[in-house]
Formats: sequence, C-alpha cells, structure tokens
Amino acid sequence: MGEDKLKAIRDRIDGLDEQIQALINARAQCAKEVAELKNGVPAANFYRPEREAEVLRKVIARNPGPLSGEEMARLFREIMSACLALEQPMRIAYLGPEGTFTQAAALKHFGRSATTVAHAAIDEVFRDVEAAACHYGVVPVENSTEGVITHTLDMFLNSPLKIVGEVQLRIHHNLLSNADQLMAVRRVYAHQQALAQCREWLDEHLAGVERIAMSSNAEAARHVANGTDAAAIASREAADIYQLRVLAGNIEDEPDNTTRFLVVGREAVAASGRDKTSLLISAPNRPGALYDLLAPLAEHGISMTRIESRPSRRGMWEYVFFADIEGHGTDPKVAQALEALVSTAAMLKVLGSYPQAIL
Repeated sequence: MGEDKLKAIRDRIDGLDEQIQALINARAQCAKEVAELKNGVPAANFYRPEREAEVLRKVIARNPGPLSGEEMARLFREIMSACLALEQPMRIAYLGPEGTFTQAAALKHFGRSATTVAHAAIDEVFRDVEAAACHYGVVPVENSTEGVITHTLDMFLNSPLKIVGEVQLRIHHNLLSNADQLMAVRRVYAHQQALAQCREWLDEHLAGVERIAMSSNAEAARHVANGTDAAAIASREAADIYQLRVLAGNIEDEPDNTTRFLVVGREAVAASGRDKTSLLISAPNRPGALYDLLAPLAEHGISMTRIESRPSRRGMWEYVFFADIEGHGTDPKVAQALEALVSTAAMLKVLGSYPQAIL
C-alpha cells in the first residue's frame, strides 16, 4: 500500500513538473515578444528595477507555503533572470575577484543568468558602468557591525551614476586554508572589515597570529591557496573556487552580521511603491546648519533612515552628508521636501530613488 501511494505522489510530481516547465517557457516567450517590441525603440530599457520589485513583492504576498517567501522569491528571481537574458544579456560589474560577497550580492539581485565582471577596486566598477562596458555595477556600502565603506560614498561625490537598487546579504565568514588544523596557521588574510567582524573569534582561537588586510576576502583566499601555513577569511564559495579547506565556519562575532550593497546604473528608476531616495547634501559652514538641513524632512513627514558625514575634499573642515530617506523622489511629499532643501543646502545632489531591498 505504501509503495502504491509513493508511486501516485511521484506521478503527480512528474505531471506538475511538466506544467511548470510549460508555464516557464510560456513566460519566456512573452519575454521574447517584449524584446521584439523594445528593439524598435531607441535607448529602450530592458531591465526595469521597479517592475521586478513589484513582481517579487506580489510573489511574497500571495505565497501560502510550505516554501518560505524568501525561497519563493529566489526561484522567481532566477526565472526572471533567465527571461531577461532572452531580451538582453546583462553584464554586471562587481568588486572582485571571483568569490567575493559582492559577487554573491550581484547574483542575488540579478540572478545567475547575468554575467558578472570582476574588478579590483570600487572606482573601477564605477568607471566600467560609466563607460557602458557593463549595464550595472554592485558595490558594498555598509555593514551592520562595522559601519560604512567610505570609498563607496566618496565615489558619489563626482560620479554621474545613480543608485538604482540595494541588496542586503547575510554574511557568514569562514576560515579557509590548506592547513589541516588551526595550530598550523601563522597568518590570517582578509579584508579589514572582515578582520574586524571576526575580531573576538580570532582573539580566542588564533591569539598572536598576524592579521593582514587585503583588498577583498576572495583575494585573500586566492593569496593563501598556494601555501600551507596561512588562512583567509572568506565565503564557502571562495573555498570551492580556490580549493581550500574550511577550518572553521561562521566565525563572525555578530550572528546577524549583514552587509548592504548598492546597485549603480546610468538611468533613473521609476517608483515601485516602496522606495528609498539617497541624497548628497553640503551644509553651509554656520551654526545650526545641520538642523536647517533636517528641518524640511521633518516638516514634510519624511523619515530619514541613515545619515553619514564625509570630508568634502574641497576645503579644510568642510563636510558633506549622505542621507537615505523613505519614499521616491516623485512622491509629492518627498518632492516638496527636496524643493525646500534646495534653499537651505549649499549643495543638494539626488543620488537616486530606487526600490527598497526585498528580503
């Protein structure tokens, strides 16, 4: 009786698989028809961040389980990625080398049908997108434990690129090495942020071992791949790529360690219904200047989710502020607040309005 029930379930699964495959191909055919229509339009945008955000939110909202909303969204992201590749294959620049968390963020956002292009530095990612060698770029901007990545913020001072999306990625750090035990490790290589995020674990398990900062965790993994007495802090993907042993897993000090990444592009994004707007503001050097900058946001009921100050590089002791606010630049309240800011700020640059990160 049990075997009969099992066979009936498997037969049902086979039938469902056929239906799913047929529906995915029907969706792909629609994508090809969209491509044919857009090919006749000059400078048509094949990738629409606001449209993808709307679709994924609907997927999560109507999902009854047993698969989680996050898992269902991931599956639909890959379907959309494959369909978009039929319209226009996407090239995505990211901070490399292969195996970085930034590449993982790019794949999470664009799906695995996109081609990811590694770069050695954040400024190279910006230049590649500015030159249209890649459609979009993905760069880290802040970590929940160690704060902002200042190089990314500084790039926006002069770059014409706009923020078109954000990605939040749960970060798990692992100690990778060719050594077969911790006692053999004499040096640990990693990005300075990763070293900071694993400080307590390193103090407890590798006290006295030299810690060396690298341009990225994946670069650290690549660096130690040819030795037997060094280790790198990196992802499990990097362990597979560089054929390293995982000596210890999940060594980050904070269990909720999360990094936020920004997606940069050349075109503005339409409203999706749940958006953020990022601003670059310069305050005149006078008492109460920061209060004057924040007042228009409060007066129009705009919630600010983050603010950071950076040297302007234009004069000694002059600063600019990077701020994230809720809402799209075309929302009436946001537009009114930005108009009021123009009269109080020495300089205001809207870096972009974009959909809030989904899961």
